[in-house]
Amino acid sequence: MDLHPKVIDLTLGRVETLLERLGNPETRLPPVVHVAGTNAKGSLIAYMRSMLEAAGYKVHVYTSPHLVRFNERIRLAGSLIEDDQLAALLEECESVNAGDPITYFEITTATAFLAFSKIPADVVLLETGLGGRLDATNVIEKPALTVITPVSMDHQHYLGETLLEIITEKVGIVKPGVVCLSSKQERKVEKKFCTLVEEAGAPLLIEGQDWHVRKSTDGMVFECNRDGEKTSREFPRPALAGSHQLRNAGLAIAALDRLDGFHVPDSAIALGLKSVDWPARLQRLKSGPLVDLLPGGWELWLDGGHNAAAAKTIASHARGWRDKPLHMIFGMLNSKNPSDFLTNLEGRLGQFRGVSIPGEENSLSAQEVTATALNWRMEAAPAENVTAALTDIIKQQEPARVLIAGSLYLAGTVLKENS
Repeated sequence: MDLHPKVIDLTLGRVETLLERLGNPETRLPPVVHVAGTNAKGSLIAYMRSMLEAAGYKVHVYTSPHLVRFNERIRLAGSLIEDDQLAALLEECESVNAGDPITYFEITTATAFLAFSKIPADVVLLETGLGGRLDATNVIEKPALTVITPVSMDHQHYLGETLLEIITEKVGIVKPGVVCLSSKQERKVEKKFCTLVEEAGAPLLIEGQDWHVRKSTDGMVFECNRDGEKTSREFPRPALAGSHQLRNAGLAIAALDRLDGFHVPDSAIALGLKSVDWPARLQRLKSGPLVDLLPGGWELWLDGGHNAAAAKTIASHARGWRDKPLHMIFGMLNSKNPSDFLTNLEGRLGQFRGVSIPGEENSLSAQEVTATALNWRMEAAPAENVTAALTDIIKQQEPARVLIAGSLYLAGTVLKENS
């Protein structure tokens, strides 16, 4: 079946009409945790799913984009949706839509809601696609919780040219009387963010005030203030790489603590932290054709981050990689500014190889991203593809790490080719 073009057109009218024709499946769902933000939405949901499933709950999940298979977007009670299920549900949505205008994301969202309404589960973890206020997922009138991850500059063409405009759109998922949990936001908008949530009529719990996390010798410590009582609990370090993952895990724990009707014991949280899986987020690739190209002592890493905030996270993590040089293979869509990303990595990289993203007509060319890297005084050159770039980089004699980054679409291609 042909899916709709990836057109972005933020409005709720089309998806509301389609859902009404489908019998409003979004009103027949288990409790919904609705998540918005710029970065870390997927990691947060991965933690929550892992912890909830470790506690014995059945979890529906809706995330985007997918890396290798479209089915990754819809997880039904613990398993990715099957091809025949997906095809039947999409056909039902297409038939009911009767040729009316609809976007790729809107019909995918309707399909997910229809699937979730048909298959029993205990909870739905629902990720916005872009923004919040006019996002197709924002038709849930009374979620169990809303969660806002760190908000930064991204998708300015659709959400606004300032951080305040963007965060205002994200807060659009907040509902009256529904607890909202938030990562600590950037200082220049933090006060306005709190005001927006208050004006929406939602109780707000925020990182740094109501809970915080810190690294311990053997793991992480989660400290929480609730009803005037301070508690401290120790957990294993998250399985996902990067110091920022402590904060993401802490947000997940805080959210589960506030999810009424659910009991997730500390033993399940610990198991969830150790077993969480979320590909292409500072992921070390340990096998496959690309890894087989590496000489002894070399490492290959993959990250789908594509904005300035993601680059800052990579740079922060790279400060702990002092034992080996770090090289980068980089590709990016033309809707992004590679300079915003690469400015945060100036002086931290050895070799840089620019590539275009295979099969993406909206990819920047290898020459375009390389030109930007040269502007930041990097040792940069274009490469025909990831394999060629890696082959060129490993001509360096000294064992090193190679990080492939710049786009989730590039990351998806790498995972597919390296499988």
